[in-house]
Amino acid sequence: MRDRTRRTCHSRRARGALALLTGVVPVVAGCGIAPTDAREVARPPTVQVPPPSKTIYLLKDGRLTKEPADVESDTVESLLTALFAASRQPLQDGRDTALRGFTLEGIKDSLNPIRRDEVQLPRTSTLTVIVKGEGTLSRPAKAQIVCTAQQDAAFEQVKIVRRYENRPSTVEGRFICGDLK
Repeated sequence: MRDRTRRTCHSRRARGALALLTGVVPVVAGCGIAPTDAREVARPPTVQVPPPSKTIYLLKDGRLTKEPADVESDTVESLLTALFAASRQPLQDGRDTALRGFTLEGIKDSLNPIRRDEVQLPRTSTLTVIVKGEGTLSRPAKAQIVCTAQQDAAFEQVKIVRRYENRPSTVEGRFICGDLK
C-alpha cells in the first residue's frame, strides 16, 4: 500500500509540473515578436579614414604660422617628427623653418597619469624635447618646437634639451608657446 501511495504522489507531482509547463510554454512562445527571415541585401557601409591631418608651426615672412602636416598618428611625437622633416625639405609659398641643421633625437614626457578606480586620469606636465645639431637654436626655432608640441593641451610647458657629440647635454630652457610668439 505504501508503494502505491508513493507512486500516486509522484504521478500527481509529475502531472502538476506538466500542467505548469504546458501553461508557461504558450505564454513564452507568444511574446508578440514574429520571427522574420533576415537576409543580407548589401554589404554594410564602411568608411576609409585617412591619417589625421594636424598642424605644425613654420615661419612665413619671419612670423610663426600654422601649416597642415600629414602625420601617421595624432601623437606629439608624430607632429614633432613632421616638423623636423620639414626642415630637410625645400618649402614653398614663402614658408621657411629655423630648424635647418637640427634633428629630433627623441621626447620624454613626465605625464604619469594617476589611477583612480581603474581609470587613468591625465595629469598635465612637462614635455622634454631632445634635439641635436650645430649652431644656435634661435627663438623662432624654439617657438616652432614649443608651439607644435603644445597643441596637446596636456603639456603645460616644453623643456628643450640640446644633445652634443663630445660634451654633455645642455638645457635650453622651459617654455610656453604664448611667451615665444
